[in-house]
Amino acid sequence: MKATSCILLACVASAREIRHEEFAMAYPTAAQGTARLPTHNLVGYWHNFENPSGKTFPLSQISKDWDVINVAFADSLGSGALGLNIDPSAGSEAQFIADIAALKASGKIVALSLGGEKGSVTIKDATEKANFVNSLYGLITKYGFDGIDVDLENGVSIGAPIVQNLIDGIKQLKQRVGPTFYLSMAPEHPYVQGGYGQWGGLWGSYLAIIDALRDDLTQIHVQFYNNNGFTYPDGRYLREGTVDGLVGGSLMLLEGFTAQWGQGFKFNGLRADQVSIGVPSGKSSAGQGFVTEDVILRTLTCLTKGVGCDTVKPKKLYPDFRGLMSWSINWDRFDNFPFSKYARRALDLLNDNVTPTSAPPATSTPAP
Repeated sequence: MKATSCILLACVASAREIRHEEFAMAYPTAAQGTARLPTHNLVGYWHNFENPSGKTFPLSQISKDWDVINVAFADSLGSGALGLNIDPSAGSEAQFIADIAALKASGKIVALSLGGEKGSVTIKDATEKANFVNSLYGLITKYGFDGIDVDLENGVSIGAPIVQNLIDGIKQLKQRVGPTFYLSMAPEHPYVQGGYGQWGGLWGSYLAIIDALRDDLTQIHVQFYNNNGFTYPDGRYLREGTVDGLVGGSLMLLEGFTAQWGQGFKFNGLRADQVSIGVPSGKSSAGQGFVTEDVILRTLTCLTKGVGCDTVKPKKLYPDFRGLMSWSINWDRFDNFPFSKYARRALDLLNDNVTPTSAPPATSTPAP
């Protein structure tokens, strides 16, 4: 995730420095299963590091408005292995483990995110793939994570060894964790929708990964920020931060599309409950892609109810559309919760099958 901007939104209807830790199989607290996701969920990233939003804080202080907490990020130890060095401001290791257990007991999902803007994951061969799987299983077992979030923003390109090795490694990891394994992805849109108008290198490089893991994927929340826009299959250029951009980008995942201007890789659509929208939490958290409350409201109601659309309209309704993701929990807290207040209210209205015409007053929801 890049530093981004965006106040989000609405009520809707609808540095990280690479740190090192020895891999360990202690603390046999394997994930007992994922909490049940609400029909429409709110996903956020919690910083395991300090940045301009301030020092991080214990997981126990996260607002209960968030349904899924992605711990950002795992640390690369080299040769495919990953570790996690907990920031001192998050509390002790024992507290961190207890906080994850408490969040899960309250119905939340807690996943370990891989990558980020400055992070890297390398899986060049069978040995590195084994290290990848073993180290992640150890972290899931030790800390009690429900699964992983794949946010690789470096090193993924069409034809690179990491593509197939990542696919195989995740499938092996799921086999070890079991059927409750939680898997999400957060690619930047050039890696996905960008494959329509441009192909090669990073452009479209996530499509093969998503396609191969579609039966294992819990949800994908593409980052619709910091990259201007993308070409829609009808030839139009859609911009971040707009209803058309968010609806169009979502429809490419839901309806599917054929890359390279309709002449290349055919990507079949995902289920509606596997697709969420990724946006920044406020103007401080991203450089581009700011969305207003109205944009979020209209985007969600357009996709789920056919109300509030701009020029891009779904061919059918998607009442099970999963929801929203934001970078980040920390920035949202720093800005006094401009995103999560409205997003929570909006998603709850969708869950209650209510279609508001305007955003109601927002109130903060304290941590459990």
